[in-house]
Amino acid sequence: MRRFAGWGVIGLLVILMGAVPVQAEDVVLAVVGPMTGDSAQYGVMARRAVKLFADEANKRGGLLVAGKRRRLRILVGDDKADPKEAAAVATKFATNRKVSVVIGHFNSSCCLAGKPIYARYGVVEFSYGCTNPEVAKGSPWTFRNVFEDTFQGQSVATYAKEHLGLERVAVFFDNDDYGRGLKDSFVAHANRIGLTVVGQEAYDRESFDFRAQLTKLRTLRPQAIFVSGLYNQGGLIASQARQLGMKRIQILGADGLASDEYIRLAGPAADGTIVTSPFLFDLGGPDSKAFANKFEARYGVAPDWIAANAYDAIGMIAKTIEDIGSADRKAIRDALAAKTTRAKGYNGITGTTFFDENGDCKKPVYMQEVKGGKWVAAEKQME
Repeated sequence: MRRFAGWGVIGLLVILMGAVPVQAEDVVLAVVGPMTGDSAQYGVMARRAVKLFADEANKRGGLLVAGKRRRLRILVGDDKADPKEAAAVATKFATNRKVSVVIGHFNSSCCLAGKPIYARYGVVEFSYGCTNPEVAKGSPWTFRNVFEDTFQGQSVATYAKEHLGLERVAVFFDNDDYGRGLKDSFVAHANRIGLTVVGQEAYDRESFDFRAQLTKLRTLRPQAIFVSGLYNQGGLIASQARQLGMKRIQILGADGLASDEYIRLAGPAADGTIVTSPFLFDLGGPDSKAFANKFEARYGVAPDWIAANAYDAIGMIAKTIEDIGSADRKAIRDALAAKTTRAKGYNGITGTTFFDENGDCKKPVYMQEVKGGKWVAAEKQME
């Protein structure tokens, strides 16, 4: 796989895409995420997937809405993984009445910042990556097609205990909504199943040197460290842990570490890392493999679970608009909220998406690990 390059041009791409005139008959959707900054890989993956779907639809003449073909137009917003920026982007798109749905955000703190704004103006916020347990609660306008951290954290703890046979783990967590929520669910479930959490340390997202906290954790003699955070810090944590002599300690993580950039940053220290993932192409069907081939042929890089989720998000929205014959905001929201069973759900490349009363979806957790510098499906999967 080729690494991402040319981040400096992303801001220009966003501006240019947003500058294309929107026609009166267009169906307008927005995709939002971190398009620049340390977390840019996440947002760019989502943007690429959404743009791929839109281009495919437009080559067929657009969406068939109430018997008429309408072009699918995509606007792009950069929240920079910052809640303040997310609120500004949310306001921009929510107040633009041409925008029918916002596909985003990726970071839980950004989803939470945008949630009341989208609710106030009555536009669906459809997240492809926010996993904090509170993201979809309390607003009828927020949906997501990714599992939430209570389930994910519990799964990591269960996997460590039952599949890896571990007894003592330490937790190193990003001190934000995502890191804390995931950490809390992991620790609570570990306590229930008899997995001993020997210590917990927090870090800030702006940090680059984690050796002090790692040294403290090392003295507690854990068999594994669960890194509850994102790839950019996670890669440095893995590398510094090995430099401190923690060579036999298992590194565990969640979906925030599931990135090629984690491997690049950690180097050889990445090998052996095991993390959760909402989706693995290795275990997907023919439709997911076809998407992966199209994505890589176009962008020169293999898609990840974020691209897959974003592709399914716009696919579900597009089908909903065609089914109801309208791009009206409330009509879309009502139709999505009615998809409460597997039979009523959307069958995409990541499986079937349907929602509970909060707008959350139920999907399985997959496990992947780094072998030989590449992510592969773990030999042992959750039952």
